[in-house]
Amino acid sequence: MKIEQIVKLIADSRTFLIVSHENPDGDAIGSTLALTNALREMGKEVVAYNRDGAPLEYTFLPGLDSVVSTVAENVKFDAGFVLDAGELKRAGTWVRNACRTLVNIDHHPFSEDFGDIYWVDTAASATGVMIYRLLAAIGHPVSLDVAFCIYTAILSDTGSFRYSNADPEAFRVAAEMVDLGVDPWSIASGLYENQDEARLRLLALSLPTLRVSSCGACASLAVTLEMYRLANASEEHTDRFVNYPRSVRGVEVALFFRQLDAQTFKVSFRSKGRIDVGALSRALGGGGHHNAAGATVNGSLEQVQDWVFSQVAELLAKLK
Repeated sequence: MKIEQIVKLIADSRTFLIVSHENPDGDAIGSTLALTNALREMGKEVVAYNRDGAPLEYTFLPGLDSVVSTVAENVKFDAGFVLDAGELKRAGTWVRNACRTLVNIDHHPFSEDFGDIYWVDTAASATGVMIYRLLAAIGHPVSLDVAFCIYTAILSDTGSFRYSNADPEAFRVAAEMVDLGVDPWSIASGLYENQDEARLRLLALSLPTLRVSSCGACASLAVTLEMYRLANASEEHTDRFVNYPRSVRGVEVALFFRQLDAQTFKVSFRSKGRIDVGALSRALGGGGHHNAAGATVNGSLEQVQDWVFSQVAELLAKLK
């Protein structure tokens, strides 16, 4: 089994590189730090990397201050782990040559088949759950620091246990983390009640862009480069903005348009279950889950919005 291969690899290796996808969410950074902290507890040498660095909103996570955004070109690692990435390019294609053995651990459907060991379980609620399974297979006791990170990964990717992937395993593992000493309130407050002023100012500029389709089943928000400037904010402040249009009564698909440059927008898709936004995103060159996905689209904001709304409208029409 793949997990047995990974257990042996960890036992036989000394130096490790742990990476996750760009602009990391709670599962990406939580699983990264859970594995990083556990390996360090085992006496291993570990570098935790993310091309966008350590996300400030997760400062409550143990080990976040050790996440780096640059690695020397000549450094080589016995083993590398790419976590929750979907595609290697989202983590950095350079890691392939930096590691003697590369492991891909993910739960996204249609995850790119890369790595010497490819362990993808689309039934897992979060990559953090898979890290928990790996540590159990190794027989390494879960410390409080690791438990904090695993609980955060699960809480984040299940939408605080609101999404359809909040399965019995997610609740069981989360409960075990609480038994180990995790305080759910400290993590919930860290995630949801510890916002930069700039984020709220950016949200205030974004909310007036609310657009709802004529049928009421699709809604969106947008953030432009000018809004970033006015709010003195950055892209990391837009995390979870897509949940606002998603919360509108009657909406089946929520969209969030984030401007990258003059003619390019990153589009985040969220579905309440009836529409496979992962398939739509892949058709646009992106990727993701049935209920959460993303893609990059070229054009002005109005052009991109009109086109994406039309694509969603075609899918919604098939439900009737």
